[in-house]
Amino acid sequence: MQNIKGVIFDLDGTLIDSMWIWGDVAEAYLRSHGAVPHSNFREALRTLNTTEEAQHYIDVYGIDLPVDEVAQGRDNLMKEYLKDVVELKAGVLQALKELKKRGVRMCIATATDRPLVEVSIERHGLDEYIEHIFTCTEENTSKSSPDIYFQAAKFLGTDISETLVVEDALYAIKTASEAGFVVAGVYDKVSDDEQDEIKSTCDYYWVTMDEMLKEN
Repeated sequence: MQNIKGVIFDLDGTLIDSMWIWGDVAEAYLRSHGAVPHSNFREALRTLNTTEEAQHYIDVYGIDLPVDEVAQGRDNLMKEYLKDVVELKAGVLQALKELKKRGVRMCIATATDRPLVEVSIERHGLDEYIEHIFTCTEENTSKSSPDIYFQAAKFLGTDISETLVVEDALYAIKTASEAGFVVAGVYDKVSDDEQDEIKSTCDYYWVTMDEMLKEN
């Protein structure tokens, strides 16, 4: 990692231990509108950004509300968990502190909406390290496309070959890797079934974030 000058972090499942709660929030939202989640509903949501997820609720579960209202309702439920329950993943602060000490620039690229990201940033004091937040909603994209990573690297002012993307989800890892970024996979229990393929796809693989400090 000696040549790395910029790092693009995912948020959920990478910096904060929140992936386990998103499915519960989605189920609670659907049931609050009288809908019964399908047996595979968590898997169906895995690669969707906020707008796509809201549209999925409308199309598949018949939620009779505008897309932005559905998204806001889901976000309101999640915000309470982020304020009171969700913690940083192991080793995150140690890694961020060391990267800052080394002069490495850092930003976030996430499928989570900005208000929820800002709750997490403020609660855990990450604004001391993170220079900018890129969201799929604001960039009108998803992580099935590398566009958000390109935008983040442009902001950081770093070449793709010296920019590390840190993710926990296989589909996002594949997107960044195929686009030419250096990629690190971070273990998250929600993605247990993807770990072997994540390991084989990434340039680096860490169980906890502070393991990055062991890389030369």
